[in-house]
Amino acid sequence: MARSAALAPSKASVPHQIASRARNALERWLEAERDQTFLWLPVALGTGAAAWFVLPGRREWLALMLLALGVASAAAATWRGGRAAPFAAILGLAVATGTGLAWARAARVAAPTLDRPAVERLAGSVEKVEPLPARGLVRVTLGRLRWERPPRRAPLRVRVSLPQRTVPPTLGAGAVMTLRARLMPPALPTVPGAYDAARAAWFDGVGASGRGFEPVALRGRGAPGVRDRLTAHITTALAGSAGGIAAALVTGDMGAIDDTDSLAMRRAGLAHLLSVSGLHITATVGIVMAAVLRLLALSRRLALTGVLPLVAAGAGAGAAIGYTWLTGSQVPTIRSCVAALMVLAALALGREALTLRLVAMGALVVLLAWPEAVVGPSFQLSFAAVASIVALHEHPRVRAALLARDEPWPRKWLREGVSLLVTGAVVELALMPIAVFYFHQAGAYGAIANIVAIPLTTFAIMPAVALALLLDAIGWGAPAWWVAGRAIALLLWIAHGVAALPGAVRAIPAMPLGAFATMVTGGIWLALWRTRWRYLGLVPLAVGAAWTLLTPAPDLLVTGDGRHLAVRQADGGLALLRDRAGGYVRDVLAQNGGIDGVPGLLSESREARCNRDLCWWQRRVDGRWWRVLATRSGYTVPLERLATLCAAADVVVSERRLPRRCRARWLTLDRAALAHTGGVAVTFPRARARVVTVRVERDEHPWVLAAEVPSSPQATAGGRNDERCRWRSSAAVCAKARQTGSAVP
Repeated sequence: MARSAALAPSKASVPHQIASRARNALERWLEAERDQTFLWLPVALGTGAAAWFVLPGRREWLALMLLALGVASAAAATWRGGRAAPFAAILGLAVATGTGLAWARAARVAAPTLDRPAVERLAGSVEKVEPLPARGLVRVTLGRLRWERPPRRAPLRVRVSLPQRTVPPTLGAGAVMTLRARLMPPALPTVPGAYDAARAAWFDGVGASGRGFEPVALRGRGAPGVRDRLTAHITTALAGSAGGIAAALVTGDMGAIDDTDSLAMRRAGLAHLLSVSGLHITATVGIVMAAVLRLLALSRRLALTGVLPLVAAGAGAGAAIGYTWLTGSQVPTIRSCVAALMVLAALALGREALTLRLVAMGALVVLLAWPEAVVGPSFQLSFAAVASIVALHEHPRVRAALLARDEPWPRKWLREGVSLLVTGAVVELALMPIAVFYFHQAGAYGAIANIVAIPLTTFAIMPAVALALLLDAIGWGAPAWWVAGRAIALLLWIAHGVAALPGAVRAIPAMPLGAFATMVTGGIWLALWRTRWRYLGLVPLAVGAAWTLLTPAPDLLVTGDGRHLAVRQADGGLALLRDRAGGYVRDVLAQNGGIDGVPGLLSESREARCNRDLCWWQRRVDGRWWRVLATRSGYTVPLERLATLCAAADVVVSERRLPRRCRARWLTLDRAALAHTGGVAVTFPRARARVVTVRVERDEHPWVLAAEVPSSPQATAGGRNDERCRWRSSAAVCAKARQTGSAVP
């Protein structure tokens, strides 16, 4: 008995044994995945940068950095061999570095922003000219500004739109422009989930934007850049959207594409063809390498030296760099250029080129230089597409199925067609969460449309446009332009045909950030690992998809200025408060409200009663009547009548400050409240009411702080008291605070 007791493990050793076995299993797994661990370096760096944009303030940023550094230090201190501890230490350091990079980048690009709308007269040097012929406008970026009456916070750079007739076609950088313009501060998202123009303008250094008035005075016309001259040449050779698409493929300028054609391309899942990225860089490099090889091979002496592939690779590298510069050096193009250069270097060294390591290196370069790109749809769409393609074709079964072999040409073509279809379907699935999160739409036929559109663009449109530009040097480009025009017309026909199919696009309301992060985590896990543990990534993908689909669409959307709102109708559609809402507002409210189409008018709804000054809407949700009162004009409404209506409404919305007697039973959103919340999305109870706001408490991001209008300390304290009374505190606490002048807790 004593011997048996001695051999039995003690209770204290059982947890140690479990931990030891878990550690050994982890080490075996990381050993099997040793070639993949580098891929997580840019993921950790991007996670830290993205967290800086999501977390509200300095305390959270510092806490994250200290936590990541603590994990790295603990991992380094406990390392006794193996891969787990160094892997954790490197990831911790990368997360802290990503957060610090984003923070430092935001501080480095800081520039004054306009504090309130104003009509100003100013002069400035033209830095950038963007023709928008489809809209009859020219967008001009001005720097080195001189103001007639400088505003309190005078921007260093502004962006103004001018009628096309007022700007000479030869206008270029370096000219001095004097004009009068109505300028607006960079705008925060209109409603939750909408585009954040203020953040984009902050990193572009643009402090205001608006519209210029005639007359416009010019001193010198500058020198249009190569990109501008090439765009003008292409749009002259091909009229309408055909010229705009050709210019987008060559210079990245999409201003000449008609809105209806651009919408059809987006709905058909072909919009990626218009944004210069990996497809276009690959086609350019391939065309240049093929041409150089064929031409130099005409010399027998050169052909026998064996250096032609290296010479062709060098020419392809030069073409990639030149094309990137020509198209404006956007983030997707830079990423694609880096990837192309790495592929060419790998081919020159005799190494396997198309790997996830190449994708990871490209992401690392972009994140180190522009950490803010991680929260932009361009970066995410670009890397998701490339990573999904490479991960799919690295899978052993897929590689074996698509391996080239001697077989009859019908079977070979069938194999290639199936490869394109499967690849397109995988890319569509990879891009769908990103498209839903940013654009609130999911396409159904994009994979099928791309089977035809991608080869058409790569092997017909781009070579025809390139040949036409070359032949224009000797005046023989007309036939090639005709071919390019017919090919682009076919592309637009495909886009319009697919976009018109029933169910081509499904509108989805704004996706919760948590659901998006969950799906991204699952997708990255599934793509980067190789062992069977990779399939655990399907779990967060399914959870995020279910989370998105089960999130109810908002019943009420209110813009940050209080002028516009949209309410959910009994048939699922949306109705707008104002009969003359602009196209941008209609589109934003429709997209974030999850409808595909044009919203109706509240004045025509059976659920509402409206006059010129007020609208009253009511609908029964989950057994309870919900009532919304909204002002439609700036005219004064009799106080007694207004107070009675406010007391009967659950939500009151107004673009102006409401008197204290006008308070809703649940939520009052007037000018004072919306100044603190920004745009608001409200979901009436299925289980409980849900309110989502654009602004969050203690948000210390610089573009948010710049959007706040400075005021006196007393006014600020009073506004905070009003906000807290309206949202949280009891009537007794608020009444006492008003009497004593103290702050509301």
